[in-house]
Amino acid sequence: HGFSVNPGPGGTQCLSQMDNKTVFLFSPTLHDALRPGVRCSMPKLKRSVLSTLPVLSWLPRYSVRDNGLGDLISGISVGIMHLPQGMAYALLASVPPVFGLYTSFYPVLVYCILGTSRHISIGTFAVISIMIGSVTERLAPDSDFTFLNGTNGTAVLDVTARDAYRVQIAASTTVLSGLFQVLLGMVRFGFVVTYLSEPLVRGYTTGAATHVVISQLKYIFGIHPARFSGPLSQVYILIDICRHLPETNIGTLVVSLVALVVLIVVKELNSCYEKKLPLPIPIELIIVAATLISYYGNLNSQYDVAVVGEIPRGLKSPCLPDVSLWGTVVGDAFAVAIVGYAINISLGKTFGLKHGYKVDSNQELVALGLSNTVGGFFQCYSVTSSMSRSLIQESTGGRTQVAGVVSSVIVLITVLQLGTLFGELPKAVLSCIVFVNLKGMFKQYLDIPALWKSNTVDLLVWLVTLVCTILLNLDLGLAASIAFSLLTVIFRTQLPRYSILGQVPGTELYLDTDTYEEAKEIPGITIFRSSTTVYYTNAELYLDALQKKVVCLCVSLNLPFFIYSLSTALFHFLTQSGIHFLTQSGIHFLTQSGIHFLTQSGIHFLTQSEQSNIRSLCQSKVNWAYEQQWTGLDLGSETGSHGDDAITQTSSTVGEETRGRSSDTHTIILDLSTASFVDTVTVMMLNNIFRDYREIDIDIYLAGCQGECLC
Repeated sequence: HGFSVNPGPGGTQCLSQMDNKTVFLFSPTLHDALRPGVRCSMPKLKRSVLSTLPVLSWLPRYSVRDNGLGDLISGISVGIMHLPQGMAYALLASVPPVFGLYTSFYPVLVYCILGTSRHISIGTFAVISIMIGSVTERLAPDSDFTFLNGTNGTAVLDVTARDAYRVQIAASTTVLSGLFQVLLGMVRFGFVVTYLSEPLVRGYTTGAATHVVISQLKYIFGIHPARFSGPLSQVYILIDICRHLPETNIGTLVVSLVALVVLIVVKELNSCYEKKLPLPIPIELIIVAATLISYYGNLNSQYDVAVVGEIPRGLKSPCLPDVSLWGTVVGDAFAVAIVGYAINISLGKTFGLKHGYKVDSNQELVALGLSNTVGGFFQCYSVTSSMSRSLIQESTGGRTQVAGVVSSVIVLITVLQLGTLFGELPKAVLSCIVFVNLKGMFKQYLDIPALWKSNTVDLLVWLVTLVCTILLNLDLGLAASIAFSLLTVIFRTQLPRYSILGQVPGTELYLDTDTYEEAKEIPGITIFRSSTTVYYTNAELYLDALQKKVVCLCVSLNLPFFIYSLSTALFHFLTQSGIHFLTQSGIHFLTQSGIHFLTQSGIHFLTQSEQSNIRSLCQSKVNWAYEQQWTGLDLGSETGSHGDDAITQTSSTVGEETRGRSSDTHTIILDLSTASFVDTVTVMMLNNIFRDYREIDIDIYLAGCQGECLC
């Protein structure tokens, strides 16, 4: 079933000729290539509008009878989850909790119009929040807003000024990351997420969850550790937290333990009785009970339990981001854009496959980018889909993004009327909500035994990503993880598996003879295969492997075999006793004791001058493997043109019959079914193979060539 080229006499076809034919047959003209893109018609215009605004494709056909009740219940449930998660994840982003509510409102409405997934819930997410928090804390540390009190000389922190600047940083980073996503989506760059493999994403989110836990320990224990940045910062923070443990606020610790117990118990009950409960118990409403207990128990004033503080009523007016910060946060913004999109598209495609609809990766990139861009103007921070909220939205009957609109209404009512009531909510309760919602991410540690059994390379990527994310922080960790993941791909192409194929008797299967004992070689035919495509980085390795595979086969049969063409009149052979050089005048036998000349009349030991002539003739032509073995031959880089004449003068003639085949092999088939493309180095290498083997009357065939490999 593959294409073959026979370079033998009378039927030779040059690769360049095949190249010209392929280009002529398959390459369209510039006019033909551009004509479909610039042609305009009503059906094409309609498809463009519907693909840009997906809401127009499903909203006119929306059935209130079939979907209304499910979307309403789902929207209310998700909206209730938005309230505590929005405020809790705002702490991760190091901004006031009310901005987490804003983030749960504006971007959700934008995605409902532009998104193609029907089930994911856009909003705050722990990993993205901690990435934004690392930027805000780095550019606006507490030390920049601390001043000495002139009265008693104590240090005072200007919280209002610090929070205002951090919000500005978060909004600017969000707008820039959104613009990155929009631009990538417009140039159809949605495939970029394919470079983030699933082990990499899961290892990265697990490492980010570790960052989240460490960042929330100060709220759980009610302590004030120092802030560190840069590589190994999480290690230093953890050490400093342990140093401050004797200063733990007992009231805060008790609140944290009680909230953790209640949250874990109710979450487990929801999991155990998932099929029996019509709706999951909305345990996130614990914030209401915690607020009431804190208010009537005076936890803040009597026990110094940190609370959320004043939450302003109403929405913020839009404002322009501070573009002067973009040069400082450009790397962080790009990392946020890529990670947020990777999480969003993976979750969206999961639900799309489950429910039988298509999720457009490029449109998702644009939708998420515009959600972040528009949200940034309203002082929101970056968003992506949340697995916990998306599962609730699906399990409670949500079928369209109308559920997202309903959840936004719940958040809007809270911001306009109920937000001020949560001023006495302990921050420790919000941290506990974050902890419990990280359960799914920490369950990803179970990937380790699964990957150990299935794929050790993926396991290595997972572990390296986890370690880099924890030790190098989120930005450098992501870059190092992607680099390592790409290196594994390069190493796999650099170290492919080369094999000789044999036919399984009675079938048309051709398998590796070293792996499958049933596979037997066809007499006189050698089929050589590489497990990966051949290109400039491994073309020489391919040639070496071809030589070694064929050489090893013939040595095991005690037969000499042609290795590499030294010139039009000189070849060298390998046997178990040494290397033989074949010329028109005889066979030169090379050992460590010298060079012997074999003719029909006997073996003659060559003089030093004769040996020098042979060495000069062999320069730059000896195979690399033998160059390593016979290091004492002083091989150079040029080939003498007089070697044959010199040898002929000192020896008798054997005849042309000596240049016959060196083994029973008369055909070599190169299986290129794994090659998706070829470059000029590969073409030159194949040309050399054709030329060299033609000189000893061995036919070379190419099998399994793709169409792209012929151009």
